[in-house]
Amino acid sequence: MIQEVIVTTLNRQGVPHIAPMGIHTHEDKFVIRPFKPCSTLDNIIETRTAIINYCDDVRIFAGCLTGRRNWPLKEAKKTTGHYLECTLAHCELSIEKIEDDDIRPMIFCKSIYEAIHKPFKGFNRAQFAVIEAAILVSRLHLLPWKKIEEELAYLRIGMEKTAGEREKEAWQWLMEVVEDFKQGVIQA
Repeated sequence: MIQEVIVTTLNRQGVPHIAPMGIHTHEDKFVIRPFKPCSTLDNIIETRTAIINYCDDVRIFAGCLTGRRNWPLKEAKKTTGHYLECTLAHCELSIEKIEDDDIRPMIFCKSIYEAIHKPFKGFNRAQFAVIEAAILVSRLHLLPWKKIEEELAYLRIGMEKTAGEREKEAWQWLMEVVEDFKQGVIQA
């Protein structure tokens, strides 16, 4: 199974990095597969730790892709690192092994500590739409423009029907990036 989460890591200097990522899960085992190059991969190689944040505030997913990475953090309990202050739950990981690859290495991890901070009250369609739009934004340079337009048109339906203020703000951030990209595509 793949879960869309926020992964927090630290570099050797102790600077945190926050990144949305789809991770593979099976019981207490996780596989993180970041694309090269990226700070998440560099940090995991340097520190051999990472933290998974289960978060329902989709502004963080959208924010990380639009240059908004300054989210409040708290100190991890069993590893060196931080988890998101607003996370519903977090899982601290130790790295068991890394299988290198030219495009997407596989980082095999094990849970060493988990905590639930707030109850999960369910997702609405707008939250799903923002997460899917964030994935699209991360791949704008890889997809044909027509596919991007079609996907966003479909996702917009859920946004218009169910969005709260957080979802509207996150959607707007993403649409600004899409519009900037569109202008570059049309002019290119």
